[in-house]
Amino acid sequence: MPKIYLLGGENTHKRDAQEVNRRAFDDAGKAPSVLVFSWARASFDNSYSKSKVIFDYFRSLGASNVNKVSYSTQLEEIKEKICGSDLVYLTGGVPSMLIERLRKLGVDSLLKDFEGIIVGRSAGALALCRKCVITYRSNREAKVIEGLGLVDLTLKAHYKLGIDEKLKELSKTQDIFAVPKGSALIYEDGNLSFINNVYLFHNGERQIIS
Repeated sequence: MPKIYLLGGENTHKRDAQEVNRRAFDDAGKAPSVLVFSWARASFDNSYSKSKVIFDYFRSLGASNVNKVSYSTQLEEIKEKICGSDLVYLTGGVPSMLIERLRKLGVDSLLKDFEGIIVGRSAGALALCRKCVITYRSNREAKVIEGLGLVDLTLKAHYKLGIDEKLKELSKTQDIFAVPKGSALIYEDGNLSFINNVYLFHNGERQIIS
């Protein structure tokens, strides 16, 4: 089983989650080979403007090489690239689209068998969980959708205080881990640990865990 980092979010230009990424890269070994899954939004599929920023960032963290895989790549090629990597990185985008694409390709099964480090950032973190909370900027509504299930919990990424009441209501039927930008939840062999503040919503109440 992989060791999984669920990163709440990051501004890659500012590198404001460098602490989390550096620890993940260190866990992956000296000069790890990194595989990055593309941003999951149709208009960014082939020309995501932050690709060079991410590649330069990861090389500065010690990556020996950084490769990218798109959602049009055949499964056998994806399998070969994952097997040749020490760390797999899922970036952001539209969570429902990312989950659908990874499941349709069969990547979820490949990731479950991967023995290295997986980092999910933002939508990537949400996709890796059994369930995830999606909020909408237009009306601030929230709903729970099914993820890939590599991590058996419900997650809210990009957590901010403004949605507490909705999370408290949802937590009356299920625990919700809320991870702000720059913080992370680490999952390994069923055990959880945390980098910076992470919040747990349980039975209508919020508590800080770190």
